[in-house]
Amino acid sequence: MKLSHLSETLIGSEIVKLGGEIRDRIRKGEHIYNFTVGDFNPQIFPIPKELEDEIVEAYRQRFTNYPPGEGSLELREAVSRFAKDYQGLEYNTDEILIASGGRPLIYALFRAICDKGDKVIYAVPSWNNNHYVHFVEGKHVVVEAKAENNFMPTADDLRPHISNAVFIALCSPQNPTGTTFRKEELERICAMVVEENKRRTDTEKKLYVMFDQMYWQLTYDGIQHYDPVTLNPEMRPYTIYIDAISKAFASTGVRVGWSLGPAAILNKMKAILSHVGAWAPMAEQKALTRFLANKPAIDAYLVHFRSELEERLRRIYEGFVQLKEQGYSVEAVAPEAAIYLTIKIDLVGKKTANGDELKTQSDVTSYLLQEASLAVVPFYAFGAAKTSPWYRLSVGTCKKEEIDEMLQKLGTALMQLR
Repeated sequence: MKLSHLSETLIGSEIVKLGGEIRDRIRKGEHIYNFTVGDFNPQIFPIPKELEDEIVEAYRQRFTNYPPGEGSLELREAVSRFAKDYQGLEYNTDEILIASGGRPLIYALFRAICDKGDKVIYAVPSWNNNHYVHFVEGKHVVVEAKAENNFMPTADDLRPHISNAVFIALCSPQNPTGTTFRKEELERICAMVVEENKRRTDTEKKLYVMFDQMYWQLTYDGIQHYDPVTLNPEMRPYTIYIDAISKAFASTGVRVGWSLGPAAILNKMKAILSHVGAWAPMAEQKALTRFLANKPAIDAYLVHFRSELEERLRRIYEGFVQLKEQGYSVEAVAPEAAIYLTIKIDLVGKKTANGDELKTQSDVTSYLLQEASLAVVPFYAFGAAKTSPWYRLSVGTCKKEEIDEMLQKLGTALMQLR
């Protein structure tokens, strides 16, 4: 069967594939510590009760028709107030676009800016940028972020590639690493982008920055979130934010996201999405409008939510520190943000109790699943080298009472290797 070049060459999400395989095994009765999915177990992390009540009431009021393509005016007004109150970002309603989560907005942004053959810069490991560049047939310019920089790209990493590039994909807090930009480094990146755009003529396409800040409200231990326009107002014409309730309110299935950015670009994104139909449901838009006005409920939810996430991340991190102190080839980056912990499990070349050698990182991943019942996502699923010993561990479905048990089982599996 002959199909389109895109469908024949597009690779499905490896994270979704892995998560599906793990869920199948769990359904068949296996007990697996599943740290793969960037999602939440609603029984552990329910959405805010006030938001839930507003959604139910909105459906009872029969808000079930098509929403406006750009999102309802009252929701865009609510998002405008929310962005100003919580981040100090001032965007008018014509500079806000609503959609069914962050993914369609990212897709529309790539489509609105990038032509076939355009240079698109992104760091690895990172979430899905390689696939979006493939969608638009762009030229992949891949920067390998380094462990010593907590896997965040630096201005020096990006600078050699910006000539003639049209798009830089940035994310902070970062998926998959759970790490963040430091103020000084993001300032350097912004200054570099502004300088490059001043150099370009009016007939040239500018260099735009997608700033995915989906996890910006989930930071820990004094870590502060920074964004381009706040740090450098000259970035405003070139920055498009991607945001949503998906992560900050454990609402991955509720499907409401928004972009903040130049009205001219957002109008093009709106036109693209009008043919895709990726609107946030009308009832959810009505509900979120009311919820975003309930500052006490928002603040109370985030205090509790952050505390629960940080406790899980911190306990697992401390467990890895102890395993390293015991001489095992593991490591972890101190948790900074999001729902992810960056861990290193460097076992290639080791032999199992049966004498089988772990020859590849894929062998290591399989060994962890078989012997420790531990499911984590290797960084190579996020574009890093196949040989990378680093992994993403997500705590969105983590039960606190299983943490010590998981670490003990991992320790036993490590001890069996020689």
